[in-house]
Amino acid sequence: MNSFGRIFRVHIFGESHGESAGVNIDGVPAGLPLAVEDFLEDIERRKGGTQKGTTPRQESDLPIFKSGIFNNKTTGAPITILFENNNTRSGDYTKQRAVPRPGHADFVASKKFGGYEDYRGGGHFSGRLTVCLVAVGVIAKKLLAQIPVSAGEEEIGVRATILEIGGEADLEKGLQKAIDQKDSIGGIVECRVNGLPIGLGEPFFDSAESLLAHAAFAIPAVRGVEFGTGFAAAKMFGAQHNDAIEDKSGKTRTNHAGGIVGGITNGNELVYRIAIKPTSSTPKEQQTLNWETGQVESFSVKGRHDLCIALRVPVVLEAVTAMVLADLLLLEQRIPRIINAHQ
Repeated sequence: MNSFGRIFRVHIFGESHGESAGVNIDGVPAGLPLAVEDFLEDIERRKGGTQKGTTPRQESDLPIFKSGIFNNKTTGAPITILFENNNTRSGDYTKQRAVPRPGHADFVASKKFGGYEDYRGGGHFSGRLTVCLVAVGVIAKKLLAQIPVSAGEEEIGVRATILEIGGEADLEKGLQKAIDQKDSIGGIVECRVNGLPIGLGEPFFDSAESLLAHAAFAIPAVRGVEFGTGFAAAKMFGAQHNDAIEDKSGKTRTNHAGGIVGGITNGNELVYRIAIKPTSSTPKEQQTLNWETGQVESFSVKGRHDLCIALRVPVVLEAVTAMVLADLLLLEQRIPRIINAHQ
């Protein structure tokens, strides 16, 4: 349903045009320093209206702490964070209620929930809720920073970047293709994680890549996930694809596996990519069903939407990646349940 994780357990709630969106996070160790300022950088990276190709809708997105934090430290109790929705234009969606957007959840949501769903701005299916994931990622990244680092080891670092838009490595060129077509466009985002220990992942069903893929597909508009060499591995020979182990640390000569073997991290760089579809809400004229008349008719989406969702995904992918890794590290007891207990 709307929950993820075993120890670091995340519950997400809210709608795009409801009073607020929010998240409840259980299992966060006590004593972790946490303040509003910690969230600002990543939340700013996710915002629309700040870069070409994103929705003009802007929200302040200042986190409102409702529980689990006292004197700027986590208490060990569940943390609840709210993000208010103040810049909504719900009328844009009332006008198009009779015509479900092709490629969006409008039609299936109405069927599943009998028409009681909040359809404004996509409701609970909106990318608006990714601000909650980003907040989770801020906390998870701070937890990853608590892992003791020995001499010669590196801290765990999570970073995602856009590899291409519309098949173009030149992102501006890819965006321009969509602008020229007066349409939306997709892209590919890659995440890399350094400093991971060997041994994270619980095969069969909770293998490291199973959990990461599960979390990645919670990001709206994700259409595919691949690790390491990914689908290109299907065209390779075994001796070509296998990563030769060079020393007792597990370092490999190549990294076709993307840092995971047998569902378990092998100490090498974690590398995986996700494919983001074009925004389904496009001004391009399409055909769709009018469920009031029962007829198929021409339709164009009005309102404020992203030209390319992929532009805002990197920080969200970092967040869900950190979320999964924090849970796995807590399972391995590599993160203490009380942070800086004697400081």
